[in-house]
Amino acid sequence: MSSEIENVYSEEKVWLEQARQGDKVAFGKLVEAYQGPVYNLSYRMLNNAKEAEEAAQEAFIRVYTRLDSYDPKRKFSTWVLSITSNYCIDLIRKRRAVLLSIDEPLPSHPSLMAEREKQPESQAVSAERDEMVQQLLQTLPEEYRQAVVLRYWYEHSYEEIAEVMQTSVSAIKSRLFRARKLLAETGVEMGLGGNREMAVSS
Repeated sequence: MSSEIENVYSEEKVWLEQARQGDKVAFGKLVEAYQGPVYNLSYRMLNNAKEAEEAAQEAFIRVYTRLDSYDPKRKFSTWVLSITSNYCIDLIRKRRAVLLSIDEPLPSHPSLMAEREKQPESQAVSAERDEMVQQLLQTLPEEYRQAVVLRYWYEHSYEEIAEVMQTSVSAIKSRLFRARKLLAETGVEMGLGGNREMAVSS
């Protein structure tokens, strides 16, 4: 995921400046560049394709309306994913009383489909692995899930995750340690055996 972000880093400063001046075309370029990471983060957090699409749309609305408050000293990608993940956390907390389904397969997102088409022979294995990982993620408390996704899917540093979650680096390390332990224990209960670490090694 990080490669998608880095590919546009050199151009995003220009787009950002234009967007902050009200240029909707420039903002559209930012949306196009980040829609994959934003959608995938939303799905990892929410485990529901429709809700992920709606969350991604709302995240970009919030990004657009808060452009004036963006601090250029921060990485734009970190800021965007921070808005996205925090919005998803709000949604999770609002629906906490509702039993979440873990049976829905990963959606056919263009980036995922393109990767699978490159290696059709591994499609079934990849789909099964993704479903197992998603099921494991849904067993974590939302603050642990957020830290795990940002660390292992988006390769954020401890400092960046702490900034997103508005806490300390030591707290993030502690959450990740506990999350890995929970994932390992849950993996054993689910009969994953030697695959217990797959959710954090991807």
